[in-house]
Amino acid sequence: MGDHASGKGLQRAALARWTGCNLETIRYYEKIGMLPDPPRTAAGYRVYQEDHVARLRFVLRARELGFSIEEIRGLLDLVDRGNQTCAEVKERTERHLTDVRSKIADLKRIERVLAATAAHCSGEEVPECPVLDALAS
Repeated sequence: MGDHASGKGLQRAALARWTGCNLETIRYYEKIGMLPDPPRTAAGYRVYQEDHVARLRFVLRARELGFSIEEIRGLLDLVDRGNQTCAEVKERTERHLTDVRSKIADLKRIERVLAATAAHCSGEEVPECPVLDALAS
């Protein structure tokens, strides 16, 4: 790891650069307990180790995949217990996949309604607008 603090880990700014995560998000994940408190130097600087980097990357990747904070907590709990089974992880992943598919279906429905509504609008410089009429009804 580059940007070592005392040659033994990363300071928060370096962790942010290393993972591509902003400082406020790292602070937030620490505050809510998703990222454990790192040890500190004698001067009080936080020193993040490889396990912090790995955990933060796990959280960031899970967020990219749309998992909620609570869902990620559940996955981390499985990891932290150390006795997780693939079946447990698969069940949680499939539940999330079902939610994602439902959201996609909702977005497709919204897209159809918006496209149909926009198609009724001439786009001309006139005061009457079928889009506004549709939204008002």
